[in-house]
Amino acid sequence: MKSESPLRARAAVRALTASKIRELYNEGLGNPDVLPFWVGEPDEPTPDFIRKAGTDSIAAGEVFYTHNLGIPELREALAAYLTRLRRPIQPNQIAVTTAGVNALMVASQLLIDPGDRVVQVVPLWPNLQEIPKILGASVETVALEFSPSGWKLPLQKLLDALKPGTRALYLNSPNNPTGWTVSQAELKAMLERCRRHGIWIFADDAYERLYYSEPGIAPSFLDISSEEDRLISANTFSKSWLMTGWRLGWLVVPPGLTADLGKLIEYNTSCAPVFVQRAGIAAVNEGEPVIARTRYRFRKARDFLINNLKTIPRVQVAVPSGTMYAFFRIDGVTDSLAFCKQLVRDVGLGLAPGSAFGPEGEGFVRWCFAASEEKLADGVARLRRALGD
Repeated sequence: MKSESPLRARAAVRALTASKIRELYNEGLGNPDVLPFWVGEPDEPTPDFIRKAGTDSIAAGEVFYTHNLGIPELREALAAYLTRLRRPIQPNQIAVTTAGVNALMVASQLLIDPGDRVVQVVPLWPNLQEIPKILGASVETVALEFSPSGWKLPLQKLLDALKPGTRALYLNSPNNPTGWTVSQAELKAMLERCRRHGIWIFADDAYERLYYSEPGIAPSFLDISSEEDRLISANTFSKSWLMTGWRLGWLVVPPGLTADLGKLIEYNTSCAPVFVQRAGIAAVNEGEPVIARTRYRFRKARDFLINNLKTIPRVQVAVPSGTMYAFFRIDGVTDSLAFCKQLVRDVGLGLAPGSAFGPEGEGFVRWCFAASEEKLADGVARLRRALGD
């Protein structure tokens, strides 16, 4: 007899929000006339010396399984890199993952149970928004506040939300999509509250090196915490070293979690490919000039785009302190997905709808400015045309 139960995914998965960025991307897929600023990706390929490290590894036959937590050389290189950047970190606190988003997923699987209450600062990258929901957690949000002078965290509102019974805080800073960056004082207040109530902190540090104030390194919980704190820092090679397609990331965790994390990685992906990890070693050990050049280019691109957007009457935009995004409001736009689809159809301009980053992002659009000034100028001209300016 046939089962009467329907063929469908479990409820938590069916309730997930499909990516509006991907929906929009599909709208313009294959159209060479579309200027694509919708995806968060650097506009240059991975540097030659990083690619060569990967291809040399393949040529040497390093195409087999390896340790779940990553090859020792990469874990040691990452520990030394973070020690230079932040505070002493040991290799036994590092887990290498197959991409930054995989780092966030396995870390959440490590600690989040169905029914747990978690708090997120929004607007927020949709992948990170949905991860705790996949695991059956209850998500409460605290929204950043917008003004043309800059995005601001309502700190007391966030601290009030971090109450007893909360399992975790998710914080992405510098923030995708707004470019907002948390301050040291705000980090200290959050850490103190989370220590008091035993709340875990998931820090998404993907954009820490794309920070435009000196010294070019964004404030982080890793600056002020100890290895005994309930802190997990997730990171990626994608942005800082122009390695989006390599799918390589890492986690920093308290030493007591590393063994169990290795088990989860085994049951998710087994391990990151060795040749990709060799490329990661080259990036970490030799890539500071790449980061410096990227920051310089992106800062110039940011300033060029923001200055031009500010001349469009219907646009309200704040200067992002980090990331590669401008997140701006357009007067009269109440359905950002429909508006962005219209931009693709009418003027061939690909921007990401603000609603993709949660309801708090409605009325805004995100523009990835990792592009040449020539392309940005063309994009601004197309936006003007679409707005009738």
